Amino acid sequence: MTRLLVSLLLSAGLGTAAYAADDQKLMEDANGFFDPIPTMVQAPENNAITREKVELGKMLYFDPRLSSSHLLSCNTCHNLGLAGTDLQPTSVGHGWQRGPRNAPTVLNSVFNIAQFWDGRAEDLKAQAVGPMQAAVEMNSTPDEVVAVLNSMPEYKDRFDVVFSGDEDPITLDNVAKAIEAFEVTLVTPASRFDQFLDGNANALNDKEKHGLSLFMDKGCVSCHSGVNVGGQDYFPFGVVEKPGADILPPDDKGRFAVTHTATDEYVFRAGTLRNIALTAPYFHSGQVWSLRQAVQVMATAQLGTELTEDEVDSMVAFLHTLTGEQPQVDYPILPASTDETPRPVLTVPGQENN
Repeated sequence: MTRLLVSLLLSAGLGTAAYAADDQKLMEDANGFFDPIPTMVQAPENNAITREKVELGKMLYFDPRLSSSHLLSCNTCHNLGLAGTDLQPTSVGHGWQRGPRNAPTVLNSVFNIAQFWDGRAEDLKAQAVGPMQAAVEMNSTPDEVVAVLNSMPEYKDRFDVVFSGDEDPITLDNVAKAIEAFEVTLVTPASRFDQFLDGNANALNDKEKHGLSLFMDKGCVSCHSGVNVGGQDYFPFGVVEKPGADILPPDDKGRFAVTHTATDEYVFRAGTLRNIALTAPYFHSGQVWSLRQAVQVMATAQLGTELTEDEVDSMVAFLHTLTGEQPQVDYPILPASTDETPRPVLTVPGQENN
């Protein structure tokens, strides 16, 4: 609707009603595909959330001594000051080794169907212990993690309180439960898009509303819907046209490595689009830094369509409205190491003399 037409409608007393009707229809359509992020903490299965457990999980999330080098923590690759990512194509781990995939944001990850790009971890608890034991990431072992925590009286006291019913409170499973309890608090509610879903038509401007309409009409919602605007299922990358090898590395076959099913080759969990404007670079390969380019890649690869410049502009504008309130996390003061704390190991096996 042009400004001249709006002016004419307003002068005729029709503009407000027409706009209200259009906004109401757009809200109804959007609420059929999406849900606002809830403000209540989502309790994971078999892991009761307590204040003490969340605080312990926060300490563990930031503690680099859970890595063999004492340099890498969960926050290294999922930096809470950087929208839960590390802003790297692929993360740098132990001994400056690079992992094979881009680190997804930890923010709102509780709403994903599963964790990691290939869904190999069913929940945040299972995900938490994977990087600790991966040689290219934190390069530790369950025994080393337990030994580190047992060496510090404050950690022993905190585990005794949080897991008071356990004969042996400090275990890798309890470490994972504590980290999960903290991570479920890392949500970003009250984005302008959520406000629109909740009935505030003025939360989005006309361009952003146009982008939302395009997002639904073009079919983006086929993969990116629900509370996390994605993260709910697995889809082939390149439904219509496979991207180039730089964006879709041929050696990474995605979910196939988990299921060993031929139809799962180059299938990945749809990424969440929450806070997408803050989490470049994009895709599992981390090779696209521009949100505009990411939109264009998705249009051709997944939908088989070429968007106009105006359509790309509008859709990018809409994606910016998915930025929510970032969690305010005070950096914890961690227990001091003791004479019993295992010493850091910086080398990579086979590179001891390098």
